[in-house]
Amino acid sequence: MTSALHPAPLDLDGGNPRPVLQAAADAARARRPAALAVVLQTEGSSYSRAGTCALFEPGRQVGWLSGGCLEPELARQAANAVDAGRIAWMEIDSRDDAALFSGNATGCRGRQWLALLPLPQLGGIEQLLDAWLQGPHTLHLALQADGRLDARCAGFTFTRTVPPAALQPLDGSHRWRLQWHRSPVVHVHGAGPEAALLLPLLDQLGWCAHVEEPRPRWREHLPLAAGSYCSSAATGVADAALVMHHNFELDREALERLAGSRVPFIGLLGPRRRKDDLFSVLDTHTRRALEPRLRSPIGLPLGGRGPEAIALSIASQLQAWRHGTPLATP
Repeated sequence: MTSALHPAPLDLDGGNPRPVLQAAADAARARRPAALAVVLQTEGSSYSRAGTCALFEPGRQVGWLSGGCLEPELARQAANAVDAGRIAWMEIDSRDDAALFSGNATGCRGRQWLALLPLPQLGGIEQLLDAWLQGPHTLHLALQADGRLDARCAGFTFTRTVPPAALQPLDGSHRWRLQWHRSPVVHVHGAGPEAALLLPLLDQLGWCAHVEEPRPRWREHLPLAAGSYCSSAATGVADAALVMHHNFELDREALERLAGSRVPFIGLLGPRRRKDDLFSVLDTHTRRALEPRLRSPIGLPLGGRGPEAIALSIASQLQAWRHGTPLATP
């Protein structure tokens, strides 16, 4: 479990790597001609951060390393890396005015260094990626200038040397270390009308959700069957919990269970009066255990009514909390 009151130090600066690494695992498993592009390091203002990744294969791209202006060239270089069977290094420099105002400019004043990893030369890496996708573990990757790649996750290790297209990366570095932490997990207690909109939104933001809903008719409108919306979400590790049954007794039971947990973020759906009514029937010990962690009403005050606005406000507060911004303060 995470420690109370504070989010675990999960790095979301690289965006949501799950769709990309899932696509990479599938491509490697099928031995398709795909390349995984990984940002190794950056300098100054850049669209991406170290650890951001994208997958390129003929006629398909998963993930973004820019606002779209760089992707055609990245796709071309990725195809070359696959055809040559070698790692390709790329430097993107947009610091001067010529780059800023050119037709293909990113609009950022910085540099980023990338590696294009040809997946056909990394046979077996899908097992390592699967281990990260399925469990609450950190994926560690080390890449050297000579093309040696070492990775580990949840007891799995992977080592391979793929000759690079150039002997030396452009910035002169010799080794990079990257890591992708586990995805943050939220337990959703109750599948009201907001859940059908909230779950896909959280999934796209990199969250794993596990839904607990005892009422069959409330489960029918979910995008996926109630239970684990993401395979690693039901492992017992929870960063946040949302109580949103639209039922007083079910909400009370959920709060009583959560009071004994160490989940650091607990959100309660409904007006502030609902919290007061629920607290009036909870014992003193339960109230004291919940109070420092409870956000009630859950969601940022963005304006609007209805399930769509509520789902957006909840996702916004969870994302702000994960990044430690003051917006998440109850």
